[in-house]
Amino acid sequence: MTIKDYQRMSPLRVFLHYFGNHRKLFAVDMLCALCIAAIDLAFPLVTRSALYDMLPNQLYRTFFLVMAAVIVSYVLRAFLNYIVTYYGHTFGIRVEADIRQDLFTHMQELSFDFYDRNRTGKLMSRLTSDLFELTELAHHGPEDLVTSVLTICGALVVMFSIRWQLALVVAAMIPIFLVTVVALRDRLGRASANSKEKIGHINQEIESSLSGVRTAKAFANERAERRRFCNANDQFKTAKREFHKAMGIFHSFLEFFLCSLNVVVVGVGGYYVMKGEMDYRDLVTFNLYIASFVSPMRKLGSFSEMFANGFAGLNRFMEVMRTEPTVRDREDARPLTNTRGEIEVEHVSFAYDGDLAVLHDVSLTVQPGETVAIVGPSGGGKSTLCQLIPRFYDVTSGTIRIDGQDIRDVTQKSIHENIGIVQQDVFLFADTVLENIRYGRPDATMEEVVEAAKRAEIYDDIMAMPHGFDTYVGERGTLLSGGQKQRIAIARIFLKNPPILILDEATSALDSVTEAKIQRAFDNLAVGRTTLIIAHRLSTIRSANRIVSVADGVITECGSHEELLKTDGIYAQLYKTQNALALEAMQP
Repeated sequence: MTIKDYQRMSPLRVFLHYFGNHRKLFAVDMLCALCIAAIDLAFPLVTRSALYDMLPNQLYRTFFLVMAAVIVSYVLRAFLNYIVTYYGHTFGIRVEADIRQDLFTHMQELSFDFYDRNRTGKLMSRLTSDLFELTELAHHGPEDLVTSVLTICGALVVMFSIRWQLALVVAAMIPIFLVTVVALRDRLGRASANSKEKIGHINQEIESSLSGVRTAKAFANERAERRRFCNANDQFKTAKREFHKAMGIFHSFLEFFLCSLNVVVVGVGGYYVMKGEMDYRDLVTFNLYIASFVSPMRKLGSFSEMFANGFAGLNRFMEVMRTEPTVRDREDARPLTNTRGEIEVEHVSFAYDGDLAVLHDVSLTVQPGETVAIVGPSGGGKSTLCQLIPRFYDVTSGTIRIDGQDIRDVTQKSIHENIGIVQQDVFLFADTVLENIRYGRPDATMEEVVEAAKRAEIYDDIMAMPHGFDTYVGERGTLLSGGQKQRIAIARIFLKNPPILILDEATSALDSVTEAKIQRAFDNLAVGRTTLIIAHRLSTIRSANRIVSVADGVITECGSHEELLKTDGIYAQLYKTQNALALEAMQP
């Protein structure tokens, strides 16, 4: 389904849509559930026949044959119940898995600004705990609803045939039950949604605390982290308390109604027996039907609870699925092919969320194969400019072209395939060194991975590791040094081999010796490729053809190293400051 489908369709229609891929399994589950309901409805009729015909007429052989048939039917019922339990839950799990897969796929399509606004822990809740109840709802929901309605209707038909006055009393109580259940279900649904929101909040705190545990220990702030976690945990307990209170009221009413139903039937039925208008055997049969009547009524109550819990998660699922990516391919977008690497930035302005202006009327042209260094003070807009070129965000105004093509006219996938990025904040997956390098090109051979590692000056380090390329790097690469992580990220780019490179402080975590090695590798890699280097350490940009200075969202200077030193502008000040600091550091 498309985003428009999710926006147009109700949550219930979307939920039922996911049944389609598993309709055979669903049909088997429902058929078995209906057979169970039919067996339950038949037993009171068999009992009434035994009390009225078989036993009074001394048809003992027939009686025991019928009882044997009932035992056989209950053996069949037990088998059908196994099918319903096992395959029904299998069906529910498959529906939940399909929903989760679509949610993850959609999250992959959402733009960077979505992740700027939403924390990881909150999104984890949408993918996990919010969907847990959907398994039970998908399995038990339709089954309980259909079989309960059919059982209640069937029981009422038989009860009306026995004593319509008493059946009318029972039927009159059902609307009262349903209206109250719906009202209580709404309260239960709100409490469940609030509880899920709090679970998302506590997951945020857990994710933040575990990710920052080293920082917390370094600052001896474990107590502050515990206090922050306890605050979130207390909010969760409050939300759960409200949910359990609503659930307690719901179940208390359900049990009161079902118990009262038995009392009403015995009371009114006893009245008719006393008047001689009803046989006690009919009253026994009536009570047996009330027993079979109570079970589906209880299932309807459970269905209301499942519906409230499941739809609280489903609504949160719909909230994400109805979110449109702010950066989208046009319908006629074509792939970017045979890329030479010319980049044109023409009168580009950009503001985060439309109000936080970062770039103002920036224009820049980079020729194919040219290396351009972008320098300037922090917060000036350097990284933002380089995030606009791969179209991680759309420009507020102006145009960016690659090889003369507006990047909004080509597919995002083809742009990303033609641009290699090494960022200052390196992310490694909790996997082996091999798989982290191969992430640059998943179909790469082992020989190509080894070659990329050598060119990134990380091969010797890998060979010194306990398991070589099969060494586990830890969560976010915590078992490696900062320099090793960055060189593995650089090896990915060597493996990807793109025509355009963006190096965002790519050597900032390296020591001088390693930096020199990587710089040589970068110089080799940059040959014949368009390269943008964002740098604070000016020693890393000596090979640049041009240097562009960016401050306060505008390009203030552009030229060679010597030209910019003569103008005595921002670049010259940065250069002199770094040289002065370097000389000061060398003094004893």
